[in-house]
Amino acid sequence: MKYIYQIFIIFSVTLIAELMHYFIPIPVPASIYGLILMLVLLCTGVIKIHHIEKTADFLVEIMPLMFIPGGVGLVTAWTSLKPIIIPVMVIMSVSTVVVMAVTGKTTELVMRLDRKRKEKRENEQCTDR
Repeated sequence: MKYIYQIFIIFSVTLIAELMHYFIPIPVPASIYGLILMLVLLCTGVIKIHHIEKTADFLVEIMPLMFIPGGVGLVTAWTSLKPIIIPVMVIMSVSTVVVMAVTGKTTELVMRLDRKRKEKRENEQCTDR
């Protein structure tokens, strides 16, 4: 019963995101609306993490299975994709490297800021004594 409740919450947020996508005239995918909506609901405490944690963990675990239909779609679209395969491969390679680099630099920045925050807190504790 707990899993049904959790999946109901996740599907409700997904449904609301789809409705937002339908009614808001901005070219934003429904999945983005859903992610933002879920983040807001979690941050405000409307939904607690334990309300969705087990089902969310399960969905993350089976995520690789969700890529199978996309892969099959690429195989069936091979005749359309064949003439432009080189530009597509170059774009995919470059974008992958860019995403990896930006993610790495962002992680380094966050770690550096966290380290400075910890050092500042430790210095404040030392001067308070």
